[in-house]
Amino acid sequence: MSYLGKTQELNCEVQIINAPALTVGPVEKEIFSELEQSIYDFMNNTRWTNDVFEIEERINMSILITMTDIPSSSTYEGKIQVQTTRPVYNSSYNTILFNHVDNDFKISYARNTALLFSIDQHRDDLTSILAYYAYMGLAYDYDSFSMEGGTPYFTKAQIIVNNAKNSGGSGWQPQGKKNNRYWMVDNALQSVFKPIRKAYYDYHRLGFDEMYNDIPAARKKILETMQSLAPVQRSRPGSLNLQIFLTSKSQELIDLFSQAETKEKNDAVSILKRLDPANSSRYQEILN
Repeated sequence: MSYLGKTQELNCEVQIINAPALTVGPVEKEIFSELEQSIYDFMNNTRWTNDVFEIEERINMSILITMTDIPSSSTYEGKIQVQTTRPVYNSSYNTILFNHVDNDFKISYARNTALLFSIDQHRDDLTSILAYYAYMGLAYDYDSFSMEGGTPYFTKAQIIVNNAKNSGGSGWQPQGKKNNRYWMVDNALQSVFKPIRKAYYDYHRLGFDEMYNDIPAARKKILETMQSLAPVQRSRPGSLNLQIFLTSKSQELIDLFSQAETKEKNDAVSILKRLDPANSSRYQEILN
């Protein structure tokens, strides 16, 4: 089941599915259907900013939750994938801004429970996770339109993390793995990751938004933008934030530079392999 939002800043599509190994009965199916509707209402009807959004300016977001376990009554575990897209100026094309799978989705939910959120306190993991990704989606979108324009929303996401740390959930903790919610927003606000923040603006506003005007010049700007990320890879190889950017853009970059001149193709493949060595074979497609 899927719902499409029509209000506020977000136009959020929500879907909950079960992992193949998870057997659910009719009661659980009803609960998941209710939860899906509650998440839809929460994401689309909450006022996340003080800005005024026209209907066509809403940020397109999709949330896919895969349930993998029901360890106890009203307790659910799984993963949540969040994706946001942004329209490219003067075109019908939408580019992916943010695409991330979070495997630390562990929540409690009882039927007929209202989802309530306050930026000043942690009520429960479900609303904190949802609000966190609402603000992260807003942050990346604002960054793509103005230089570091998303800072207020990264800051709000960090407040959510700080309030949630005492809950014990692994996704909120600085200890252990470096690819959780804590590190995603902490990295975004660190100076060493500023080139990524700048890249969101340069890539979208100075690159793709200029495609209608001058494709070769826009493609050159995008290549320069990718090259500007090399210092981040050198200082923080394999960092979560760089991987989020590349996961969102890899196929788009392959499609874009496959149409370039030979030298630009070679330059693109060279930098993309350095930034994302795990996917080197995919970038080789640019030369085919």
